[in-house]
Amino acid sequence: MTKEFKILLIEDDAIEIMKLRRSMESLRLPHKLIEAGNGEEALEYLQEPKNLPDLILLDLNMPKMNGIEFLELINDIEDLKRIPTIILTTSENNKNILTCYKLGISGYITKSANYIDYLEKLKCLFEYWNFNKLPQAS
Repeated sequence: MTKEFKILLIEDDAIEIMKLRRSMESLRLPHKLIEAGNGEEALEYLQEPKNLPDLILLDLNMPKMNGIEFLELINDIEDLKRIPTIILTTSENNKNILTCYKLGISGYITKSANYIDYLEKLKCLFEYWNFNKLPQAS
């Protein structure tokens, strides 16, 4: 049985958002997807405790506040730093990968241009979190 997650997607590219939504429909995933166009929008959304998601999917390359800046800020906020955050980006830059892991991410996935590969990555990601125990807000 698949658990239903509330997922905050922090992504500025409308095509990538559409691709993720289409992938979730194709995989028949019941998750609720909330969108933020950059780190600033996400932080504003996360100000309200009832909005805290189960998972965060975070792009790195965005305007206003990029993914690494967002990670640096949430590391100082107890309720936010406990939320599993998975990087979903095109960047394969090793420096970015190391920085993100130092900032406490739960995973780093590079977006594939091949839709079947992308779908398989998402399927594995959500299967893992379906069986993994997620922390709850205190």
